[in-house]
Formats: sequence, C-alpha cells, structure tokens
Amino acid sequence: MSLFDAFAISASGMTAERMRMDVVAENLANADTTRGPDGQPYRRKEVVLETVPGQSFSDALAGAQSSEPPAGSVEVSAIVDDQSPLKRVYDPGHPDADAQGYVTMPNVDSVTEMTDLITSSRGYEANVQALNASKQMFTKTLDLLR
Repeated sequence: MSLFDAFAISASGMTAERMRMDVVAENLANADTTRGPDGQPYRRKEVVLETVPGQSFSDALAGAQSSEPPAGSVEVSAIVDDQSPLKRVYDPGHPDADAQGYVTMPNVDSVTEMTDLITSSRGYEANVQALNASKQMFTKTLDLLR
C-alpha cells in the first residue's frame, strides 16, 4: 500500500462524511416543511455508503497479508428517503390541515439528526487525523531519503 493510497482512502472518507453532514443539514432545514414541490410533506433522507467495488473487507484483509493490498475507499452509493411513517399533529388552524384538523408533518427527529451530525463530524475528524498521519509519514520518509 503506497502513501498515496492512504491519502485517497482518507479523502474518500472525508467526502462521504461531508455528504452525510450536508444531508443532515437538509433534514434539519426541512423539519417543518409540510408541503414540498410534489405537494407532500418532506421525507427524511439518509446516505447509503459502500466500499468501492471489489474492495470488501475480506479483500483488504487478504491484501494486507500480501505485498500489494488494494485500496479500501468508500463512496456514496445513494441518498434514499426514510420510509418511516410521517407524524400527524392536531393543528386545525394550519393551512395544510385535513378535514379532521390534522397536519401531516415530516418524519424528521432533531435528536436523531443531531446524533447523526455528531457521528459524521467525528468520522470526518478521524479521517483528517489519518490523512495528517499519512502526511507525516510521507514527510519523514522524504527526510530519510535526503
């Protein structure tokens, strides 16, 4: 595994975590959106991550035992709608209330979103630390070759 592979793996992790943070921000921004462009309440979105094809954990483990391991980067494979049920709130004065006075609200929970935000932020920080460690190793290697 070259040092540049380590940079690529950390960079792909940082990109994936950044996408997760963007989706959490979108979810929080639309937590009270009862009518979107399609006329339906906003549905919470989730990011689906996967390893680059051919780079499973078993491949990485086998590669670690050989002299030429494959890179194990991650990518965003999809952004999907959360299919959990939408919330119904009694608010007869709301413009989107039905005949019984209930408003269908998005399935966004701010506690869940903040937990996801903290998790993705910590993942991003871990990838930054891994990138810095790779950079330091690269610098030390260049110093040794002088």
